[in-house]
Amino acid sequence: MNFLILGINGSGGLDKDLTDTIIFASLNKGLEKIVLVSIPRDLWIEEIKAKINTAYHYGGVDLAQKTLTEVLGQPIHYYAVVNFDSFEKIIDFLGGVEVKVETAFDDYEYPIPGRENDLCDGDKELKCRYEHLFFEAGSRVMDGATALKFSRSRNAQGDEGTDFARSARQQKVILAIKDKIMNKDFYLHPQKVLGLLKLVQNEIITDIQPEIYGSLAKLGWELNQNPSGISMTALNGNLLIHPQYHYSKQWVLVPIDGSWEEVKDFVHKLLD
Repeated sequence: MNFLILGINGSGGLDKDLTDTIIFASLNKGLEKIVLVSIPRDLWIEEIKAKINTAYHYGGVDLAQKTLTEVLGQPIHYYAVVNFDSFEKIIDFLGGVEVKVETAFDDYEYPIPGRENDLCDGDKELKCRYEHLFFEAGSRVMDGATALKFSRSRNAQGDEGTDFARSARQQKVILAIKDKIMNKDFYLHPQKVLGLLKLVQNEIITDIQPEIYGSLAKLGWELNQNPSGISMTALNGNLLIHPQYHYSKQWVLVPIDGSWEEVKDFVHKLLD
């Protein structure tokens, strides 16, 4: 079963439904494999003459699914759309998640919600619009707000400022959520499970019907017993390139071979 996971702002403004996070997730019971593939938001889609993170904005889930299917060559069976506020609520409900920060980093330009148009009393650098983030290397328990900042930071100094590093951090948080849910301290407590189900139903836009939650949970539990079966990757510099000039005059990524064939082959081999 293949899933499309989209993360959006959802709180208003021009970017409320631009997809900040795009992840293709595939569960294969027969091979006991879970594969997560992060898709860079700056991937240029010629068919819509825009970046892939605008597909949901222009055509909702239908266009997002259609676009991902064309890029990856894989069907999308289910989708889930999560906004930032819901993301925080879920993690806080779980009591936080433990995430290992591989590399310490600073981000001096993390945007503060609501200050996008603040003139900062004439400060030409507009520093009041941004928050300084610092994440020290090592494992730590993150609440919802911290996990969101860790996942979204895209102006970090050094290698952590790349979209590829950002994708890796997002996958870490998703796996940390999975680990928390699959822990017996959680799944053996019916009130916690029911509380999470209610939160998911109220906060997440999805076409996964409640009657199959049990089957999905059972499958997830079975796959969770085989940690080596979890594979995480992203469409990266081996498949994509940033052209020095693009007619859109935007910073974009395009496939190295000029088509999606190498990308499709890459994903097919991951799943086979």
